[in-house]
Parts: sequence; structure tokens; C-alpha cells
Amino acid sequence: MFQGGSALSLDGKGRMTVPARHRDVLAAVAQDKLTITKHPNRCLLVFPRPAWEHFRDRILAMGAGGDVMRRLFVGSAVDVEIDSGSRVLIAPELRTWAGLDKDVMLLGTGQRFELWDAARLAAYEEEQLAKGDVAQSFIDMGL
Repeated sequence: MFQGGSALSLDGKGRMTVPARHRDVLAAVAQDKLTITKHPNRCLLVFPRPAWEHFRDRILAMGAGGDVMRRLFVGSAVDVEIDSGSRVLIAPELRTWAGLDKDVMLLGTGQRFELWDAARLAAYEEEQLAKGDVAQSFIDMGL
């Protein structure tokens, strides 16, 4: 289970350093192998490889109506490995999709991570809070 956020910087080659608190788990469960793909919210999803394979299999099992999902998630997926410097290269086309430049946020969201441009994430969160959806979700959960 991955949770919490990490403010990171991409280097000049488009690499990010995997936070120390996640490295041991990623080494144990994924042998340092990750898959990065697009998300409709213009961020990236970063999966440990076994979690990706499960997610990918669910997407591939969708009927004809799943073409858009297959194109978005499977068609843009890039397999990467954590290097000896604990870095991961984010492919240029994925960086462009998510608007990643230098300052990014890596959010643990359970079995995977979301990688956001820091400014875009802040704007997205403000937009969601302004809509009131979050408050209603808390009410619906009885919190």
C-alpha cells in the first residue's frame, strides 16, 4: 500500500528519484520494475509491474466499449526500471501529456502512484474542492 505525497524534481534528462520510503517495497514486490501510463486527468499513473499487469488484464478484458481505455492506458504504457541511482526515466511523450517540467508531486494512492506537475495538481485540487464533490463524498461516507 502506497500513500502520501512526495515533492520531487525532474532532472534535465526527465528522471525522478524514487523516494527512499518506497524503494524497499518496490524492490520486494516489483524487482524495481515499474510501468508508467497516462491518466485522463492529465497526470501519470506509476504502477509496480505486478499491479500494472493486473490492471492491464482488466482493461484488455473489456469488450468493444473498452477501446478508448485500451488506447489511453495500454497504448501509452512504458515499462521502466529503477536505476542504480534510484531514478526512473519518464518518457518525453508522457512528460508532455502530463505537462511535467521540473517540479512534480508523486502521490501514493494505494496499489499505484500518481505523478503530477506540482502546479497542475494544486489547481486541480482547488477546482475539485470548489465543486464540493469532496465534501459530499465525506457526507456520503458518514465522516
